Amino acid sequence: MGNFLFDFPEDEATRNAVPIPRRESVMQAVHRFEEIATKPESPVRSIRHMPAREGQYVAIPEGVDSKLANALVSRGIKRLYSHQAAAFEHVYAGRNVVIVTPTASGKTLCYNLPVLNKLLEEPGARALYLFPTKALAEDQLNELHGAVEQMGSDLKCFTYDGDTPQDARRAIRERANVVLTNPDMLHSGILPHHTKWAKLFENLQYIIVDELHYYRGVYGSHLANIFRRLKRLCEFYGSKPQFICCSATIANPKELAERISAEPFSLVDVNGAPSGEKFFVMYNPPVVNRQLGIRRSYLHESRKIAIEAIQRGQQTLVFANNRLATEILITYLKDAIEKGPTSQGMIRGYRGGYLPKERREIEAKLRSGDIRGVVATNALELGVDIGSLDAVVLAGYPGTIASTWQRSGRAGRRQNTSLAVMVASSAPLDQFIVENPEYFFGQPPERATINPDNTEILINHLKCAAFELPVKEGEKFGPHDTGELCQFLADLGLVNHSAKAWHWTSDSYPADAISLRAVTSDNFVVIDMTKDNAVIAEVSFPVALVTLHEKAIYLHEARQYQVEKFDYEQRKAFVRRVDCDYFTDAIDYTQVKVLEEIDQRPIQMARACHGDVRVNRQIVGFKKVKFYTLENIGAGNLSMPEQEMHTTSWWLHFPAAFLNQMEAYTPSERANGLAGLANALRAVASMLVMCDPRDIGTALTEEIAGGVVAWEPNLYLYDTYPGGIGQSQPLYGQTKRLIEGAEELISRCSCEAGCPSCVGPTGEIGEKGKAAALFVLGLLRAGVAPAIASDEVPF
Repeated sequence: MGNFLFDFPEDEATRNAVPIPRRESVMQAVHRFEEIATKPESPVRSIRHMPAREGQYVAIPEGVDSKLANALVSRGIKRLYSHQAAAFEHVYAGRNVVIVTPTASGKTLCYNLPVLNKLLEEPGARALYLFPTKALAEDQLNELHGAVEQMGSDLKCFTYDGDTPQDARRAIRERANVVLTNPDMLHSGILPHHTKWAKLFENLQYIIVDELHYYRGVYGSHLANIFRRLKRLCEFYGSKPQFICCSATIANPKELAERISAEPFSLVDVNGAPSGEKFFVMYNPPVVNRQLGIRRSYLHESRKIAIEAIQRGQQTLVFANNRLATEILITYLKDAIEKGPTSQGMIRGYRGGYLPKERREIEAKLRSGDIRGVVATNALELGVDIGSLDAVVLAGYPGTIASTWQRSGRAGRRQNTSLAVMVASSAPLDQFIVENPEYFFGQPPERATINPDNTEILINHLKCAAFELPVKEGEKFGPHDTGELCQFLADLGLVNHSAKAWHWTSDSYPADAISLRAVTSDNFVVIDMTKDNAVIAEVSFPVALVTLHEKAIYLHEARQYQVEKFDYEQRKAFVRRVDCDYFTDAIDYTQVKVLEEIDQRPIQMARACHGDVRVNRQIVGFKKVKFYTLENIGAGNLSMPEQEMHTTSWWLHFPAAFLNQMEAYTPSERANGLAGLANALRAVASMLVMCDPRDIGTALTEEIAGGVVAWEPNLYLYDTYPGGIGQSQPLYGQTKRLIEGAEELISRCSCEAGCPSCVGPTGEIGEKGKAAALFVLGLLRAGVAPAIASDEVPF
């Protein structure tokens, strides 16, 4: 196994494994990685040491009620971290505040302290806590109950979500001082029934938004409109709540909080919490086929790293990026670790779909140390308390730098020495990060973007607002005048104008028709023909066209289904369970037309632009892609209806004068180079704006120059959602970083002529596609610094 980390058989490791102290165990693993890093073509790309740091403490503020202060002291909290005290002072002064500190830095107290203090001062006050997951809400409820009990107070705190029994809901509405819920329940279960929640809205003092960075793209755009509705109801009931938000480290937390809430914010971003010593290793599985750029399976490498960590006595958490990978790794680790009756139950899985009771059991056993290894999806990424782990293994890059730090921060939460290892997959984004560690460890380049003014999203939430309260003449919804919008709804027969207001007259319940994770409500249902035609999923319209076409392999709950029939008119897809080693990727024919060029700047002889575009897209076929290696193993033809969409885009325009510099390449090789460049740009763009690569579409379109058909193409990166979700303008502002990142990604890839990890496989972009893409980037980079470095969007 020469280049690999583990040079001994696993059964020998099992026989020789002996318990050793925690720090010594972690340091032995680090020394092994350091040893491997010295070898030629080492898979260890970076080892970063982050020394332990002392905490910065401040006395408990005088404004804190004595009962609450005594309760803190009884829990061992005699002083606050500096950022906790700063947050309290901002809230105490009546300011909205967003707190941005690392995982396990005590952010929970940043909002619990001022909230509980206010409730002791005014027992009739109310607070609304929003969490992205039920598990996190449940964990924070336990934290609140503990604090309330120690204060000897009768304050009432309850979760309110889809699992809340019907007979308990009335009592919660009447009695709860603190309601812990999620955006979905607020949207469909609280706001439309505001008359039942009159006590909450009349006395609402605080709105807590935890994990703010989670609300970006479509989800964040919906939440901003939910807050428009919430603030409208608060004004009706006579309250004006403060916002307290907590976020992982991103480039624009204050801007994001202000965009979502439409309120001014103060920022607390100096961390006062102590932290233990941490080592972060970036590991790139060795290349097994240099020509095709195929690497050893990242799941196999993750398995080996996790097994050694567990056998050395390190309590280990393995993160996988999807349910299929989670189930595979659980099987691998159980087979290796649970070899006798005394070791049963030492390895567990943790993901969405597990019963709440089962999740609580796993969390408790992690805290107690009874479980030695857990394989989880992002369900354990957020702040659920699972004690102090020794090691975290990331099987694949989580997609954002913020999520990577969140996951790695699950180890060493009690100031212990800890180790995090990120094992890169062959995906372009993984390869960019692992081969450019300074991008990861340096200033966070990610900006969370939203577009609450997306027309589809805006109109849908205006329907909900009209259902909740009549829309008065001259009333604004966010910054928008509602007159024309309400007239549009009246033309649809949904509202009626009378007594100087627009009244909801439809029998429909508009909140039910809105998915907070999609722009449109036009969804397809997935029907499993192997289970008596049971409905197993609902998929948004744009996603359905590329994932549910006939012969597609649809992945659901870690299972594979082949689509037997795609009923476009009835919005149904009929699937059947299969077992195969590939997934499908749709092939589309896309034409993009510029509707409005909002801004442009020259780069050498090319131009970078952003603006509004019309996208005409048709799915014409699909390819079969092998799991893990991403090899193209087959293809098929399709004939799907053409779709038209207006959205936003960033693009590069290449005039003939620019392309004439590529005289060493034929016209087809130039086209292949630009197509490969588009693949690399999309990978880097998805990192910069914190989105899934599938949220960005690419297209290469011929343009007419001077009335004569000439090949002067535009290379587009466009929002794949109707109306756009706010990604194009930030990309335009980061054009320099986008071009430099794409060049780094391609030039550092070890393949010879192209592979799925950089520009795409040679079968798609030709033998000279990689070289042509790098040539174009070299020309662009030569012109990008003087052209746009001075007005780059700051980070």
